[in-house]
Amino acid sequence: MTTPDADAPLESWMRRALALAERGRGRVEPNPMVGALLVKDGKVVAEGWHGAFGAPHAEIEAIRTAGEAARGAMLVVSLEPCAHQGKTPPCAGALVQAGVSSVVAAHLDPDPRVSGRGVALLRRTGIDVRMGVCGEEARELNAPYLKRIETGRPWWIAKWALSRDGAIASRGGRPLSITGAAAKREAHALRGRSDAVVVGIGTVLADDPLLTCRESERLRVARRVVLDGKARTPPGGRLLRSVSEGPVWIVTGPEALEGRKTLLRAAGAVVVEQPGAGRRGWDDLGARLAAEGCTNILVEGGGSVLRDLFEHGAADEAHLFLSTSVVGGKDPLPGPWGTDVTAGGVRLRGVRISRLDDDLWIRGRVEARRASASASAAHPS
Repeated sequence: MTTPDADAPLESWMRRALALAERGRGRVEPNPMVGALLVKDGKVVAEGWHGAFGAPHAEIEAIRTAGEAARGAMLVVSLEPCAHQGKTPPCAGALVQAGVSSVVAAHLDPDPRVSGRGVALLRRTGIDVRMGVCGEEARELNAPYLKRIETGRPWWIAKWALSRDGAIASRGGRPLSITGAAAKREAHALRGRSDAVVVGIGTVLADDPLLTCRESERLRVARRVVLDGKARTPPGGRLLRSVSEGPVWIVTGPEALEGRKTLLRAAGAVVVEQPGAGRRGWDDLGARLAAEGCTNILVEGGGSVLRDLFEHGAADEAHLFLSTSVVGGKDPLPGPWGTDVTAGGVRLRGVRISRLDDDLWIRGRVEARRASASASAAHPS
């Protein structure tokens, strides 16, 4: 039996592996983020992380860096090594060939192609395997991946900007800039590492947005998704004039006219016909996106879409950009910091607050969710 003091170095090394894994955020999806260390005689001899989808896995990078020093070393890795042939060869076999003596992993990979097979292969060849070191921290890091693999649904991220007087839109319906340049860069960074960006038809008609990442590094080509029950998205708008920059999905309801859908398809849109509303609507859309390999879905609004996401208990993570400006706008959003949704049982955990010039960036994971019977449809008209 190990003691807490004996585990301290393992936990320290594992936290380093988790920090390395974080470097792959936005680049490795739909794969998980993974980091690894090779330790010999109490010293780290090599590090590695999964840097991009299709690139070598963390274990392989560490083995290559270590060279002969890998023989007899202990591998500390943030996820069970894979045992299947995918974009890259299986890591478990490479560890055996490299002569690694033991493996410490944070938790099993729930991917059915892996789940326990990597550990079993290692143990069959005489490699000692220990599981569970910093397991909860590792699961937290890869929560979006784990949700998609375990439930077939993606990770929903709510994002909005709020003025000091509680507005997210102007009274005249014109485009409204609430936050400053630093907050905009962070908001675009969220887009840049998301697999899809979702807005309602109200946002499209009011703002004619592109929904692309322009003020930060673009790590992924996101699908741009419009919840548009009546298929009112303008075929000549900026979204459909820019289909070369990323796919555009128009999610329509039963009331959408066939002629409108035909025009949208002709303009390059993917028309997704979805009869479900409410939580079923979010689940159905999520299943479609997850089946396409989408892990992180950014929901930007407007107010009715965000409210619906929270009230139906679909949100997993929230990002609020809070401005000190007063704009005299409309459509205040009852979110995690407003009365309606708080009364419905929404709480955040792991809240972090950063100052971005004159704005605040508040974000956290949605902990408790309870659907409201009065919530609106998931594809606003």
